[in-house]
Amino acid sequence: MGADVIKVESHYGDESRHLGPKRGTERGPYLSLNRSKRDLVLDLQRPEAREVFGRLAGTTDILITNIREPALSRLGLDYEQVKTHKADIIWIRVTAFGPDGPYAGRPGIDFLAQGYTGVLTLNGEPSGKPVRTGFPAVDVMTSLLVSNAALAALRVRELTGQGQRIEISLLDTLMHAQASSIGTWLTTGDRPKRTGNRSLYFAPSGVYPTRDGKYVVMTTPGEKFFGKVCRALGTDWDQDPRFHDIHARLANEDELDREIAARTRQFTREELVEKLVAADVLTAPINEVEDVVKDPQILHNRMIVSVDHPVLGTLDVTGVPIRFYGTPCEVRRHPPMQGEHTRELLAELGYGEREVDALISDGLAADTPELERQRKERGTRRTASGD
Repeated sequence: MGADVIKVESHYGDESRHLGPKRGTERGPYLSLNRSKRDLVLDLQRPEAREVFGRLAGTTDILITNIREPALSRLGLDYEQVKTHKADIIWIRVTAFGPDGPYAGRPGIDFLAQGYTGVLTLNGEPSGKPVRTGFPAVDVMTSLLVSNAALAALRVRELTGQGQRIEISLLDTLMHAQASSIGTWLTTGDRPKRTGNRSLYFAPSGVYPTRDGKYVVMTTPGEKFFGKVCRALGTDWDQDPRFHDIHARLANEDELDREIAARTRQFTREELVEKLVAADVLTAPINEVEDVVKDPQILHNRMIVSVDHPVLGTLDVTGVPIRFYGTPCEVRRHPPMQGEHTRELLAELGYGEREVDALISDGLAADTPELERQRKERGTRRTASGD
C-alpha cells in the first residue's frame, strides 16, 4: 500500500529462500511473497550488528517479527528493547498460539493452526479424511490482520503520540475466521459438518462435470437462483415436488445432483459457463493454474504484473489487491536479492563507505556480492573435501 518495507535477514536468509522450485538462483515461494521490499543482511547474534539495527529501528514506524522467545530477546527484538531506539514505535509480533498461555513458545505453522481450530475436520468430503486448505489461508489472513493492526495503531499514535505492542497469532486468526462455523455451534449447539463442495443450507451447490472432462461451480443461495439454473438448462425442476423448494432439494440432493450432472455433461466448460452467465446463474469455471494466469478479469484487475529482475529478467508477480483512487499503489520493485540493498540502507542510516566496508568485512552485515563470494567459498571447500 505504498510503505517502504525493509526485510532484515540473517546471512542464512529467510527460510523461503531455501524451499520450493527454483528459477535461476532464486526460489518460487520467496519470489512470490517479497515484491516491493528492500533487503538488508545483519548478523543480529552479534552486539555490534544490533547497534546497526538500533539505528534502523530509530527511523522505523512499524516493526513486524515472527521470532519466538527466547531468541527474540537474544537478538534485541522484543518490544522493550526496540522501544529504547524509538519510543513511539508500533511493534507487532506474530506467533503460532499467542504470547502467553499453555501453548506459548511452541513452534507452529498454518497446518497446525488448522488442526487446533478444527478447520481440518470441516474441509474435505463427508466420507473422507480431513484435508488442509490448498493454499496457506491462515498465513494470508494473519498478514491482513497485521496490516489492519498497523494501520489502526498508526491512527492511535496520530491521536495520542503513543506507539504500542501488538500480538497476533495464527490460532486467533483462524478462530476469528470461523465465526459462521464455531460461532453457530456456540449459539445454537448445531455441530459443524464436513460437506465437501455442498452447502449445509441450500441446494444445489457444488461442482459439476462438463463434456470436455472439466468442471464448473454452481450454487443457489435462494429460490430465484435455482429458477435461473432451471431456465438455463432447459428444465422445469422447480416445478418438480422433489426439488420445488430448498427443503425438498436438500432432502433429495443426491438425485438432484445426478440430474444436473447429466445436463452439464452435454456442454464443454466454456459453453456451459457462457450459457449460465447469460442466465445470471451463480457460476464459475474451475480453472487450472494455466487458466488463472490468463483470466481476463484477473488481468484487467492487474493482479498479475511484470517487474524487471536484475538476474532473472522479466518476472511476473501478483499485484496489489486494493485499488486506491487518490493514492494509487503498484508493485514498485522486484523481489530483492539477499543483501541487495544493504549498502544503500546503511548509507541512508549515515554510515560512510569505509564504515560499510568494515561492517561487511567483519561479517556484521553482508551485501549480495559478499554472500555470493561466501557461497562459492563454501562450494570450493566441499569440493576440496570430496563432499
